[in-house]
Amino acid sequence: MKTLITRILACAIPLFTLLCLAMYWYAKDILDYKQQPLTLAEPISFTVEPGMSLVKLTRQLEEQGLITDSWKTRFLVKLEPKLGQIKTGLYQILPEDKLVDFVTRVTRGEEVSFSVTLIEGQTIKEWIPTLQQLPHMEFEPDVFVKVLEANGDNSGLPEGKFFPETYHYRADEDMFSMLQRSYNMMQQHLDKAWQQRDPDLKLSTPYELLIIASIIEKETAQNSERDWVSAVFNNRLKKGMRLQTDPTIIYGMGDRYKGNITRKDILEKTAFNTYRINGLPPTPIAAPSKASLYAAANPAKVDYLYFVSRNDGSHVFSKTLKEHNRAVNQYQRNRK
Repeated sequence: MKTLITRILACAIPLFTLLCLAMYWYAKDILDYKQQPLTLAEPISFTVEPGMSLVKLTRQLEEQGLITDSWKTRFLVKLEPKLGQIKTGLYQILPEDKLVDFVTRVTRGEEVSFSVTLIEGQTIKEWIPTLQQLPHMEFEPDVFVKVLEANGDNSGLPEGKFFPETYHYRADEDMFSMLQRSYNMMQQHLDKAWQQRDPDLKLSTPYELLIIASIIEKETAQNSERDWVSAVFNNRLKKGMRLQTDPTIIYGMGDRYKGNITRKDILEKTAFNTYRINGLPPTPIAAPSKASLYAAANPAKVDYLYFVSRNDGSHVFSKTLKEHNRAVNQYQRNRK
């Protein structure tokens, strides 16, 4: 009996050793498979469709000549089940990727991200050509109004109500949801600015603050000047003076504006021309930045009523019409 057991062990030990070696080489081969580099010279996009399995994914990669031995994926998933939990979406394959790098991104849902910048100081009309050309996103002409309506605003007046910022989106996101983020951000900044407004501010509603902020945005790009420009407008409103700001003329002219403002344009009475109307224009004239919103809410404590451009991006501020005319002669009419 003892001899029989000895003989069985003598046979079993080599067989077990061979089995262990076979399992080791099997596992090593499969793990080496997932470490193979993807053969491509430049980044490409790859769409993981709903219902696609990792087996089908790697088969497509092999059909495109990016990997070999995709049949090993079935065994890879048995060794590492988490790699089979891939997520749908649009992904990017990079030249330096190994198979495991790309598959890991797909299991984590790290889709390709796109971006668009809505520029401060521009109008919605100026934003539209950029939005129309976005990859993987369809533009709808009435999308801005739809966002307003979804938020209980039936005015049909979207100008100035969307925050200028760089927005990132994925291929499965629509323009409505992206612009909803822009709308929400503007509402948040506007509400905060309104809550922190100067008690001496000559404005009655957050929307009036938005209008003034849009004019400030068009008048100066100098951060150091925004609250001074705001002060001029606030001082004028308190005195019952017209705002007399050129950007409102330009906005009221629409497509007729070709780069110059004539005396005829100044005298033309449009709904926006603050040389001809009292108080504020009916809507914002552009998308104000955060800086302009807070400047509009908190004008500088100065007595200025006028300002004129130095033609270098900065302005000369004056308390009296006499001082202002002198500055206009110096910087706009080139007379000393």
